[in-house]
Amino acid sequence: MSAQNNSNQPSTAKSYIDSAVGTVQSALGSLTGSTTDQGAGEAKKANAETEYDASHATLKGPGFTASSSGAVASDDPNRAAGSWNQTLGSAKETLGGLVGSESLKQSGREQNLSGQEQEARGQVTDFVSGASDRVKGVVGSGFASLAGNTQAEAEYQKQHDTGKTQQRGAEYDIQKQAEAQQSRQQ
Repeated sequence: MSAQNNSNQPSTAKSYIDSAVGTVQSALGSLTGSTTDQGAGEAKKANAETEYDASHATLKGPGFTASSSGAVASDDPNRAAGSWNQTLGSAKETLGGLVGSESLKQSGREQNLSGQEQEARGQVTDFVSGASDRVKGVVGSGFASLAGNTQAEAEYQKQHDTGKTQQRGAEYDIQKQAEAQQSRQQ
């Protein structure tokens, strides 16, 4: 991949490398008594943390995710349909409880569980598809760069960015659900 394509885009891998370099530089500065090297190492680690946060920055909207790279990815349709089924199932379950209809309550519970499974399938599909596109984008971009094909390199970079955005959107929803479940348990 050319440095030109990646120099202005946040990168998780680059943040890890910069953090490691900063840690080593800070440690060497500490061992040698060089406050300049120690300070530069600490600054590099702080920049790496900012880079890491930026590489994970996403805007999650209904049915899509947008990232700091400008990529936009649509959610798998099962995610929205599953969420809708959960909402309807909860409403049926509540209504069944209010009117004393055990069959409506049970039907709602089953629809809610079915919706949870459907949404989870969509999240897994988006996560795996996004990870796959990221890998294909990196590999393809590397080969295109070696071949000097800047147009193909840009297309592969776009595939990588869209895959990363899709993966981050699934991660965001999975994390949000885990936090909600944890707060319900407390």
